[in-house]
Amino acid sequence: MKYRRILLKLSGESLMGEKQFGIDNKRLSTYASQIKEIHELGVEVAIVIGGGNIFRGVQAEEGGMDRTHGDYMGMLATMINSMALQAALESAGLSTRLQSAIEMKEISEPYVRRRAVRHLEKGRVVIFGAGTGNPFFTTDSAASLRAIEINADVILKGTRVDGIYTADPEKDPSATKFDTITFDDAYARGLKVMDMTAFTLCKENDLPIIVFDMDTPGNLKRLLEGEQVGTIVRN
Repeated sequence: MKYRRILLKLSGESLMGEKQFGIDNKRLSTYASQIKEIHELGVEVAIVIGGGNIFRGVQAEEGGMDRTHGDYMGMLATMINSMALQAALESAGLSTRLQSAIEMKEISEPYVRRRAVRHLEKGRVVIFGAGTGNPFFTTDSAASLRAIEINADVILKGTRVDGIYTADPEKDPSATKFDTITFDDAYARGLKVMDMTAFTLCKENDLPIIVFDMDTPGNLKRLLEGEQVGTIVRN
């Protein structure tokens, strides 16, 4: 197996599927079955999911709301998605734990690094909700931070695009895909892989990021089995 312990970063928007808002149950169950496939290979799986399908702190700021207030609302949105994903994973027969960076003891455990690692070692899928627990940080930053804390081998960033391109492939048909790119090269080219805080955390801690198409069933398993799927960013 190429990676023993992974952190899977999913966007909230991806949960919408064909909908304009909220959560598509079909997309949830597709993700759950893909995660189950890799879990059965013996991979330890941690997950961070965004909240953009429900609420984004940046939107609040544009509407005149205080950014800090909006960011906390965004963290609550990630918890709704995390709970939905937890339910889908448990329906698929997986054992899970949800840990929150903001205390919500009725629905989740508080985030404790040692406890999270122990859950992973026992074969449970661990979902990290509520971002970092601080405003002004994205869920990309939360994913990078948690991945480093639990000593993950890689961050797998599941998107609707099958890797990193020289330009946006949805706008520029001549864009070409990278199989591998360095952190420095991605930065020099102005490629948006993650926000800069998250990107810098990964670079400084020598943690590779793989950007791949999560919406194609089987991609996650192929990636873990060593096939060239998506684009890897490394030092």
